[in-house]
Amino acid sequence: MTASLGLGTYRMRGVEQAARTACADGSVWIDTAPNYADAHQVLRPIISGHPRAKVATKTGFFTAAEGEAAVRAGLLTSEHSAVGHSLGQAFVRWQTERSLASLGRIDLVFVHNPERAYLDPSDLHMRLREVFAVLEEFTVAGRIGGYGVATWSGFLHDVFTVSELLGLAKEAAGSSEHHLRAVQQPVSLVMARPIALALAGRGPLIEARAAGLTTFGSSPLHGGELPTLVTPELAEFIRPGASPAAACLLAAASCPSLDVVLLSASSPPHWSAAQDAIASPLAPGHLRKVTDVLAQG
Repeated sequence: MTASLGLGTYRMRGVEQAARTACADGSVWIDTAPNYADAHQVLRPIISGHPRAKVATKTGFFTAAEGEAAVRAGLLTSEHSAVGHSLGQAFVRWQTERSLASLGRIDLVFVHNPERAYLDPSDLHMRLREVFAVLEEFTVAGRIGGYGVATWSGFLHDVFTVSELLGLAKEAAGSSEHHLRAVQQPVSLVMARPIALALAGRGPLIEARAAGLTTFGSSPLHGGELPTLVTPELAEFIRPGASPAAACLLAAASCPSLDVVLLSASSPPHWSAAQDAIASPLAPGHLRKVTDVLAQG
């Protein structure tokens, strides 16, 4: 089963048009963050008119302007503001309030690249538990739909596991009735380890799906660089007649236990082409051959 297509808004131009196109598909995920330029402000009127569309934002990273506002509010020091990332409980609560005010509604708040906190694992786990406790408060109050962890390298470097995140969520909630709902990580032909692990029936995607979490794959084209690295021969091997971009997206979307693949599709033709590209997923056996080819260099 192929993953569904979701809209990623990182470094995207034309967010408004892209969001309108994605929302026309109905129940679609839109992924954003406070540090994604002006995406929050642009998205609010669009998602308000499309109640079936789901919006995920993040907490952790912040823009220079938001950092300055946090300093004025007494939540960050000037030195910490210069870092551009915070997992402090007071800051997370403040930033989530700002995101709610900007977006109007939030279905999911991801803790954004917590591995960037530069803490040793035990300290990071403690900090994550504290952040989860804040997001539990928002969820129990009915202000957000739940929370998750969006990581770039946390699973890759064993900074945390899905089972550890579930344990921290239970501790934060004070019971097994927690509201950890999703995990997000890069899934692509460059960041192919999640695909290889899932094909072998193990790894964070398999573990998250087994726990009932929604799984998101980010950066399927590796920031737009991947199609220029893929040869026509490899694209043809992945799917005869496919362009390099379509082949790369299809490979990521065919990853077992992946629910949503996030793509920055900026125009209606781009979105439509992406939908067509992933409509028929690769069989696991063929996807394994693709990863074997990549492993051979």
